[in-house]
Amino acid sequence: MQNEHPKSTFHTSVLMREVLEYLKPQPNKWYLDATFGGGGHTRAILDAEPTCHVVALDWDKEAIALNEPALKSIYGDRIKVVWGNFAHLYKILKKEKIPALDGILADFGTSQFQIHQKAGFSFAQDTALDMRMSPSHQRKTAADLLNTLDEKELANLFFLYGEEKKSFIIAKRIVEQRKLKPFSTTSELVTLIEKIMPPQSFKRQFGIHPATRVFQALRIAVNDELENIKILLGTAQHALAPDGRIVCISFHSLEDRLVKNYFRDHENEFSLLTKKPVSASEDELFANPSSRSAKLRAAQKTRI
Repeated sequence: MQNEHPKSTFHTSVLMREVLEYLKPQPNKWYLDATFGGGGHTRAILDAEPTCHVVALDWDKEAIALNEPALKSIYGDRIKVVWGNFAHLYKILKKEKIPALDGILADFGTSQFQIHQKAGFSFAQDTALDMRMSPSHQRKTAADLLNTLDEKELANLFFLYGEEKKSFIIAKRIVEQRKLKPFSTTSELVTLIEKIMPPQSFKRQFGIHPATRVFQALRIAVNDELENIKILLGTAQHALAPDGRIVCISFHSLEDRLVKNYFRDHENEFSLLTKKPVSASEDELFANPSSRSAKLRAAQKTRI
């Protein structure tokens, strides 16, 4: 009989079937869920192989407090949930005395819990412009960046991290606006962007709200997300046992490009399991529209 467990109220983990197919959990082996979140992927791994173990990381204390107790009550010592950033994986594994990993899963997406419950993540809610996933790990907020970076720095940030074509216009308006009043809330930023790009026509043309890319860029910058991914990929090479597998799920081109290039540049250490990124099935897209931008890439560490 399969374990019964509550589903997360805020988040549905994506590409569940594909994760298990490429991670391929084995008896008595150790696996890492680098982004615990609502615990969906962790549950799936533990259910798929009833003797394996999972160490799950998250730097969001609220996510751990919300989801760890239920999983601990079901899986006991087969699961170890640790508060920490996956960029510090090497230190965490050493401190927790975790043996070489047989598989690593990293879902780089922002959970629905974070989007709807943490300040600054959603342009649909009027909250403080914070965007820190873990205030203990980051000092500067999104408001700090908006109010201190110069026009060129803001434009580069929006263009590089958000791929926003009107980055220079938006940056110019932000600098003009903050002279009158510093930015402090999401609605202030959204209102400014909507004046530049009216939301109805923009959404008809691109399918997203005009503030989407700017918010993405700020979130990436505040949390140093791309640098953390680079560090995780580099650490994985040493943390994985021979023949160990790594599965990465990205939600925008910047993340996917990092993963793709890393596997390409380290073909002597990793063999590709996915020649092209794997996307959600039609059934999953219908059940969970947020999976539409998810891309999965997987590789296996070469036995030495």
